[in-house]
Amino acid sequence: MTGTLRRQFLAIALAAALGPLAAATAAAATELTMYYPIAVGGPLTKVIDGLVADFQKAHPDIKVNAVYAGNYNDARIKALAAHKAGQPAQLSVLFSIDIYELIEQDLIYAFDDIVTTPEDKAWLKAFYPSLMENGVYRGKVYGIPFQRSTIVMYYNKDAFKEAGLDPNKPPATWQEMVDMGKKLVKRDASGNVSRWGVMIPSTGYPYWMFGALTMQNGQVLMNPDGNLTHFANPAVVGALEYWVDLSRKHKVMPAGTVEWGTLRESFLQGKTAMMWHTTGNLTAVKDGAKFDFGVAMLPAAKRRGTPTGGGNFYIFKKSTPEERKAALTFVKWMTDPERTAKWSIATGYIGTRPDAYETKLLKEYVTTFPPAAVARDQLKFATAELSTYQTGRVRKLLDDAIQAALTGSKTPNAALSEAQAQSERLLKPYR
Repeated sequence: MTGTLRRQFLAIALAAALGPLAAATAAAATELTMYYPIAVGGPLTKVIDGLVADFQKAHPDIKVNAVYAGNYNDARIKALAAHKAGQPAQLSVLFSIDIYELIEQDLIYAFDDIVTTPEDKAWLKAFYPSLMENGVYRGKVYGIPFQRSTIVMYYNKDAFKEAGLDPNKPPATWQEMVDMGKKLVKRDASGNVSRWGVMIPSTGYPYWMFGALTMQNGQVLMNPDGNLTHFANPAVVGALEYWVDLSRKHKVMPAGTVEWGTLRESFLQGKTAMMWHTTGNLTAVKDGAKFDFGVAMLPAAKRRGTPTGGGNFYIFKKSTPEERKAALTFVKWMTDPERTAKWSIATGYIGTRPDAYETKLLKEYVTTFPPAAVARDQLKFATAELSTYQTGRVRKLLDDAIQAALTGSKTPNAALSEAQAQSERLLKPYR
């Protein structure tokens, strides 16, 4: 046998010997399904696909199937339906406020019960405390912050200049927002408005916007145990009265409801000089604005305030030990400082851990684009988003009350008193 033939024979024999082993190794790869909400503008699907592909290059023994499932409510419904159908996801990014429902149905693991090493336990403490409030229950971590946000104020600096206002001094108080808003409203000779002073969205997530107003007025919406709401508190009623007055009394905002889904485009088209919206829109606004714009913390009444928002990673109980280990590996990889920095830059969402802002990448970005730091800096004034047992029903009670007041079908006091009475009936059994 010649040297060439011998080498060919050995190569064939080696391939034959290793073939079953290679096939077994590929078959042994742990496969994960992850439901993921795509609810906010920006190329999020492409970003997530890129991150998943990078993860699989680094971890060829783990395959992640990302299933994009609409908004947060859609994602929760689809994840729970798959669970009941016997085809559960092993992990998902779902609303941070879904925690009580997921725990009540005994669907998710506490990360404390999965992590084992000192390094893993330290990782659980690496995130901003205000972002962890919606992920901790009775001292255990059930949700890891990922797609997280606060509400911020976007404002059109060109419109400020046109109205004779300082473009570098956005309103810091409720009264200033009214006063500046009046100067920013643009009407024609017939009184038709081509530009409003401010818009606060009241569809989609009205309770979230309202949580900012109530905190600014000195009152949060629920207790830490998720079994009591404060909808009829005088400070809460006062916050809704202010929201109503922006249109009805001060005429700086359109009457009725303002659409969440189209507000960003209205701002980019110059139809409002200021808007309250998620910081998750930051990159999309940056890419789409044809004018100079600014980003500011929300204005204060008694204090500044915003609820946190967005989605957390959860690991589901219908998973094998190997799948849970793989899911933990993926979540840790997705939330490390460098990747968190890249995610924040690509999307506008908050870097969920302080050390992400110490990376060279995010340091340089914040230096060149200061608005990227606003949501982070506002975290010291942030509180948990409205989350309770029966959270969907309780949230709808508040959403309906807000819209009833804004459309004029009920007074703020009547709407909120009714919502509180119904919330009490829902939550009393949990006390």
